[in-house]
Amino acid sequence: MTILETKDLFHDFSGLKVLFGVNLQVEEGERHAVIGPNGAGKTTLFNVINGAYKPRRGQVFFKGMEITGAKPHELTRLGMGRSFQLTSTFNRMTAFQNIRLAVLSKQGVRFNLFRKVDKMQEITTETDEVLKRINLHGERDIPAGMLSYGKHRALEISLALATDPDLIMLDEPTAGMSRDETHHAVDLIKKLTEGKTVVIIEHDMDVVFSLADRITVLNYGTIIATGPPDEIRKNQAVKDAYLGDSDA
Repeated sequence: MTILETKDLFHDFSGLKVLFGVNLQVEEGERHAVIGPNGAGKTTLFNVINGAYKPRRGQVFFKGMEITGAKPHELTRLGMGRSFQLTSTFNRMTAFQNIRLAVLSKQGVRFNLFRKVDKMQEITTETDEVLKRINLHGERDIPAGMLSYGKHRALEISLALATDPDLIMLDEPTAGMSRDETHHAVDLIKKLTEGKTVVIIEHDMDVVFSLADRITVLNYGTIIATGPPDEIRKNQAVKDAYLGDSDA
């Protein structure tokens, strides 16, 4: 079943055209990577899908409903989560406090000064379980801004997943990571997204080919190929536009 679909999407910035009739389909339960050279329109496509931008033309559908132009917070309620290319945690708050906010949001509990959140055992237990899953329980009381880069990114990815979305969109989740950090991040993404639908923008082709069930290639705002990893590796148009002649 198709969980996410765009139909004939166009977008531009003050006349600078970025997306040209993009038709993307993502099936429920798959990990779908969107790749392409710098300036191909990948992040713009993400921003149109999740409501940060309203397309100049075209439609976006999520779980069969048209969501074109819906606000990000409305899409979160519908079951769409997103991590960003730049980290977006609350840096002065601890890892525990960051995750707890997401858990509170998922359960529809509003934080206020009159509610003793620390005594809400169910919230605390779930928050600690999330921290254990992402190997951050030992750093639960460390401010997010003091975590290593790799752990900071792991925290940010887990925030996008803590609301238990039906679709998670990951924008450059391994950007800036060392090789070891990237390896751990890939393992974490596989573990946290098991059984979920994932759309991922990523420049590291090792990451893409190890995670993706299908890959869509954007070039100058147009989809030039969509298919399983082996098919994309062999596609001459993709090699010419992005991958080069290597087998990487």
